[in-house]
Amino acid sequence: MRVEDVVRIDLGTFVRPPEETGTGRPRIEPVHGYVARTAGGVLLLDTGLGAADEETEAWYRPRRVPVQQALAAVGATVDEVDLVVNCHLHFDHIGGNPAFAGRPVHCQRRELDTARAGGYTFPELVDFPGARDELLDGEAEIAPGVHVVPTPGHVDGHQSVVVECDDGSLVLAGQAHDTASQWSAEVLAASASRLGHQPPLPIPSPWVARLLEFDPRRVVFAHDAAVWIP
Repeated sequence: MRVEDVVRIDLGTFVRPPEETGTGRPRIEPVHGYVARTAGGVLLLDTGLGAADEETEAWYRPRRVPVQQALAAVGATVDEVDLVVNCHLHFDHIGGNPAFAGRPVHCQRRELDTARAGGYTFPELVDFPGARDELLDGEAEIAPGVHVVPTPGHVDGHQSVVVECDDGSLVLAGQAHDTASQWSAEVLAASASRLGHQPPLPIPSPWVARLLEFDPRRVVFAHDAAVWIP
């Protein structure tokens, strides 16, 4: 498998309201998942926008693409997926999880505990009939060459996926950052001393160094179509 063989899927869009954008204006954001045909089977990162309550629907005004349709657009099917990873358990990343009943769904234990505590997500998207939780306590290699790395920030239980390919590695960053530009800024912050800059300097997230150890050829995101290339 090559880096270019990992495929992005379109799971819909939503309108982030001005109260959340920091610009005073609303912003349309995509919802992306990713399909990788790994040595351990077909991996899917994130499953799309789930059904929400009236308040959430009015706040975000989502346009959904069912995961079945999103997979079909890239020549894949629900039945082909062997394992699912959710970067975190907010409703816009787990909406299609019930379609994968019986298949392992990987998330951090602390994230599932938070989701079950209430007021965080929609329980029917987490504890659905046939749900098979594969709980992780930190970094893990869930299949040959497929690494799950905790990347807290957006939420404490956030995680990203590194897929080792024949021509390098690919980071499926999820919502570790909202945009590729934010990730780029983190990489520069991590490189600041080596580049000759003197303090005071920005402090990168503590997990950035770990992801960079994989020497990624590409980094891709859940809510940004831009791709980071070193």
